[in-house]
Amino acid sequence: MKSAARLPSATANDVRLLCCGAEYFPALIAAIQAAVAQIQLETYIFADDVTGQRVAQALIDAANRGVSVRVVYDGFGSSTWIGGIDRQLRANGVQVAIYRPERGWQLLRRSRLRRMHRKITVIDGRIAFIGGINVIDDLNMPEPRFPRFDFAVSLRGPLVDSIEAATDKLWRRLHHFRLSDELDAALPDDTPTIAAPFANSRSAWFAVRDNVSHRRDIEQEYLIAIGNAKTEIMLANAYFVPGRRFRRSLIDAAKRGVTIRLLLQGRQEYWLQHFVTRSLYGTLLAAGVEIHDYERSFLHAKVAVVDSRWATVGSSNIDPFSLLLAREANVFVDDMAFASELKERLEEAIEADSRPVLSAHWERRSRWNRTLTWVAYGLARGMLGLMGYGRH
Repeated sequence: MKSAARLPSATANDVRLLCCGAEYFPALIAAIQAAVAQIQLETYIFADDVTGQRVAQALIDAANRGVSVRVVYDGFGSSTWIGGIDRQLRANGVQVAIYRPERGWQLLRRSRLRRMHRKITVIDGRIAFIGGINVIDDLNMPEPRFPRFDFAVSLRGPLVDSIEAATDKLWRRLHHFRLSDELDAALPDDTPTIAAPFANSRSAWFAVRDNVSHRRDIEQEYLIAIGNAKTEIMLANAYFVPGRRFRRSLIDAAKRGVTIRLLLQGRQEYWLQHFVTRSLYGTLLAAGVEIHDYERSFLHAKVAVVDSRWATVGSSNIDPFSLLLAREANVFVDDMAFASELKERLEEAIEADSRPVLSAHWERRSRWNRTLTWVAYGLARGMLGLMGYGRH
């Protein structure tokens, strides 16, 4: 399978895995507190809760000491969460832009679904954070007994240049234009400057998804890795509704003897997505794919490991929203130590916090459950067809 188009890869990167908010937010806030020149933060959700206030205060403190601070949040994703944080940031010298603000007269426009779903922070052009974690407390959700399960990475090295170029490009468009479909342009393919090696030197690359020239880049990276898999694929995804090519690629890998383990959302968060995902279980189980429902809390991860070497952490789910509509960003890493660490975290979650979905049990589920599954599948297919994505 040929290589996908991507922002350039770079060696000599220090890439560190961060699991859940407990590891992510202390690292993010410490980096913000150490900033001397510029902070650029993009998030789908910025919540006015304890964690959001801590991040906001760190950004305000940075602005007060003369750091240029830019924040971009999504108009739909943050609409019910942002509270007074927008006003608070603006009143204290932070530059704020909203990606596609919610407006009543635009609610029926197809372009309204083209959201900014990525989560990126770049500080002083020297460190970047990227992954699936929004600026929201891990316990800010229904039944908050345990934190939501998610990942991000901190990254130093030459690849930071490409990530910063992506945030710069989006900021310029939001700052100078009212974003429209015609202005939803591709991100630049700037070649990073190679820096001196780090102790944790790793080969990594950065891929985005937009609605012009990077439409399928993240999906293509997955398909290449799955197509080249020799022994094992581990994939954890919060909202898993892959298209035909992706499903066929997984099934073909299983036929080659590759062990495939999927860690998926066990709790019902959104009923349509929940049951649409389950409409695929029978086919995948019949092909020999292992499925494990994460039940300890809400799964929000978008990560994968292939052959204990290739790994990805990012914002992109494997569903139509992420693969066909939203702006997304993932980091890909070719490194055995990093991949092994992520694999170990996923194995712990499978072993301790998940329930295996057994084919025999799945076939005996209730008629009501079967009906909900196929109703959801039909609704989802119909909605995709109305939006012009019915062949995905």
